[in-house]
Amino acid sequence: MKNKLNSEELNGVISLSKKILKVVYILLVVASIYIFLRIMKELHIFYFVTRLLKILIPLFIGIIVAWLINPFIKWLEGKKVRRIIGTLFAYLLIIGCIVLLVNAIIPLLYNQILELVDNFPNIFASVKNWTADILGRVDSKYINIDTIEKNVIDRLDEYSRSLSTSLPSLIVNGASSIISSIGTFIVGLVIGFFLTLSCSNLGGTLLELFPKKVQTPISELCGKINLSLRNYVNGALIDTFVVFLVSTIAFAIIGLKAPILFGLFCGLMNVIPYAGPYIGGAPAVIVGFSQGTGIGIAVLIAIVIIQTIEGNFLQTLIISRATKLNPVTIIIGLLIFGHFFGIWGMLFSTPLIGVLKVIVKYIDDKYNIFRFDLS
Repeated sequence: MKNKLNSEELNGVISLSKKILKVVYILLVVASIYIFLRIMKELHIFYFVTRLLKILIPLFIGIIVAWLINPFIKWLEGKKVRRIIGTLFAYLLIIGCIVLLVNAIIPLLYNQILELVDNFPNIFASVKNWTADILGRVDSKYINIDTIEKNVIDRLDEYSRSLSTSLPSLIVNGASSIISSIGTFIVGLVIGFFLTLSCSNLGGTLLELFPKKVQTPISELCGKINLSLRNYVNGALIDTFVVFLVSTIAFAIIGLKAPILFGLFCGLMNVIPYAGPYIGGAPAVIVGFSQGTGIGIAVLIAIVIIQTIEGNFLQTLIISRATKLNPVTIIIGLLIFGHFFGIWGMLFSTPLIGVLKVIVKYIDDKYNIFRFDLS
């Protein structure tokens, strides 16, 4: 009985040690990433990298397009369709979807943006009245509510005046940015077209640049990374579309101004784990309350319901199955990448950390470095 008890205690100690090692491993990875990014920032490497990335954006777009449609091209090749015919057919589908999207959504989105801009003064006035009403109901025995109310109202007035003054330049800059982005995207599509034509054996060609003894491990690792990223991207696209569609319908039924605009913003921001729903839903809730307390509460309830369902189903499928990351790891990654790269860092932190985990896990499985399960 005593030996059995000792065995159970020993197993408990071993199990606890493995958990501690996992925590230490996560902390070491996070600390390494933070130190690396900090060094890059201090050495002003970020500026050079940012400028280089801006120049190479069309190339990245082309690579992503070719990477996304290559499985479809291979499927067509399996049906005895020549690669150039399959690529042309895939691009016709892409261009057709873009044309349908532009014709169906962009005019509505444009009109809703104009309507929202025209209503900015009314929205700010409603927010001021709503804020003053809430602060007026707070017990002012221990807090100087009048001073707080004056500061909040002054800030809102200042923001409203600055927005009204800078709105024309914002519209012009926004239009020029959109035109520039369209041009960049078109160049990226052209690059992607030629990459798709030539990438039937591009992986094998690149693999030949490495020594033969490491070609098999590199091929296996690239296959695992490709599978992880593709699962994440496919899930993220589905997640974005579902949240956009459901949010737009809910906002339209409630009567929120510019439902397509806020639905699109909710869908795009929802790709960011945990923080995304709050970033995407906040503007819709603010505008909803500016229209009326009932609309604001209804918008808030709709967002909570949508995010609860999405968080328990779609987000679980995306993160748990594609990246298999611990929630704590994801949150820490969001904080670090968000600190250095802002919203773009938060957007790409999860897939990048997922890729890093795939690499570390593959090396550990191959050479048993950490000597515990990283799954």
